[in-house]
This record gives sequence, C-alpha cells and structure tokens, in this order.
Amino acid sequence: MSKLSYSAEYSDSGFWKKMGKVIGKIGYETLEQALKLYYAARDPDTPTWCKGVIYSSLGYLISPLDAIPDITPVVGYSDDIAILGAAIATVAAHIKDEHVKSARDQLQRWFT
Repeated sequence: MSKLSYSAEYSDSGFWKKMGKVIGKIGYETLEQALKLYYAARDPDTPTWCKGVIYSSLGYLISPLDAIPDITPVVGYSDDIAILGAAIATVAAHIKDEHVKSARDQLQRWFT
C-alpha cells in the first residue's frame, strides 16, 4: 500500500476513535501533532495538496495496517510518530496559530 493510499483510510470518526485509544500511549507531543494536523486539514484555507499530506498521515495513524503494529511494545507507535513528524515538517507553513490553539485546547480537555 503506497503512502498516498492511506488518505483513503482517513475518516473523522476513525480519527477520534483512535485518539481515544492512544491518549495514554503515544505521548502529549504526538497527540498535539496529530491534532494540529487535524485542525489544519479542517481549515478551508489550507491548500488541497496540504490536505492530501495531512489525510495520508492521519490515515496511516488510524489504519490497522502499518509498518510496525501498534501493539508492539515500546516501538509500536514509532512509525506513526515519524509519519506525523514528516507531515508536520511538510505543511508547517500552513499550520496557523488557531490550529495550534485548538489542538492545545483539546489536549487541555483530555488531560484535566
């Protein structure tokens, strides 16, 4: 399965379901990255090519098929973290302060 085909794996419901499952497993920073990408993708001002990168990375995160199974102790989410990091680096210029704020507000709700 190519990287770009993971965008077909993405759905809002799948994203939020996965976030609920990984809150205590992938770390605050990784959750923040995923949420920043999510909110950037939902912004109508975000270019289509960015949304493709974002939905591919989030699709990979929520897909049950990835390079290192998430159930693998310690390293299970390392591939997901790397993919999110690469997506953040690729679309960083299109992640607005409001996306960062929305991500942090969501994390605040989860962790308080």
